[in-house]
Amino acid sequence: MSKEFFEAVKMIEQEQGIPADYMYEKIANAIIVAAKNDYNGKDIVHCDIDPEKQKIKVYVTKRVVEEIEDEDTDLTLEQAQLIRKSAKVGKTIDIPIKTKNFGRIIVQKAKQVIRQGIREAERNQMLHEFQSKNQELLSAKVLNVDPVTGNATLEIGKNVAVLPKNEQVPGEYLEVGDIIKIFVVGVHEGTKGPKIMISRTHPGLVRRLFETEVPEIFDGTIEIKSVSREAGSRTKIAVYSKDEDVDPVGACIGPRGQRVSNIVEALGGEKIDIVNYSEDPAEFIAAALAPSDVCEVEILDEAANSCRATVPDGQLSLAIGNKGQNVRLAAKLTGWKIDIKPESGFYEG
Repeated sequence: MSKEFFEAVKMIEQEQGIPADYMYEKIANAIIVAAKNDYNGKDIVHCDIDPEKQKIKVYVTKRVVEEIEDEDTDLTLEQAQLIRKSAKVGKTIDIPIKTKNFGRIIVQKAKQVIRQGIREAERNQMLHEFQSKNQELLSAKVLNVDPVTGNATLEIGKNVAVLPKNEQVPGEYLEVGDIIKIFVVGVHEGTKGPKIMISRTHPGLVRRLFETEVPEIFDGTIEIKSVSREAGSRTKIAVYSKDEDVDPVGACIGPRGQRVSNIVEALGGEKIDIVNYSEDPAEFIAAALAPSDVCEVEILDEAANSCRATVPDGQLSLAIGNKGQNVRLAAKLTGWKIDIKPESGFYEG
């Protein structure tokens, strides 16, 4: 094999990150598969690749026998001694095959197996890379948006993944060249290669954005207790700190509201309610119903996590929210079923 061959493998390693040793193994297997056809598929062909000496050695191992039983695998002593004078009956002998004598069909088959090996290595590399980023926040560039399905093809590092329309923020329009944040929901090996599940609607995206923007969350001073989200519209996030000198809500909002503003911008204008977590269910539920004030929270059934929140008459609609969104998100955030009651006991008509 020529010097150019080894240089090509080295180039593939540098440009695609596929280890040269992996490639040489696949290439050796391809040559063996192709050459075995000349010996009726018998497992007697071997291939050694030495990149340091830039040599490929292909040979057939045959048995030295007194009487030939199989032309593919056997040699007489006389035949063997023409190749190696020290050959003896009962031993084996390696017979070199000149790679330049491989026919066109053998070379084509070898190329096919090599290409398949490269694709497999790329898939494995992609799978490994995304597995290491599972449940993480990543930046991605929009390469294409399908005008029919709305699915977006994204460039993430050296890899490409598809963001389905149903995992995009409702009302958000992606354009080619946009740089967006995505959350890796999960990674698994599928029949057609790695299956990467990415999302812009998952609550984990909000959680990771806060970890990125708020140093106190990243270093553990503040803990995110729960997140509930209706993507494109509103998110509620409950935060807590054991340090009494730290205001978890204020830290998440940031100086002049800059931290939360950066997150809102990354989410395309989605509203965010940041509330204090409390181990007291009544306090937590009251906080979760922000921006509405709460007069009282009555625990109805602790086992069933059921409660009733009383709010000022003028804030009943605010507590419930548009189409029930505020109370629905508060229920998801706290894990409690919340019934809203006006202070006067009379519901608005």
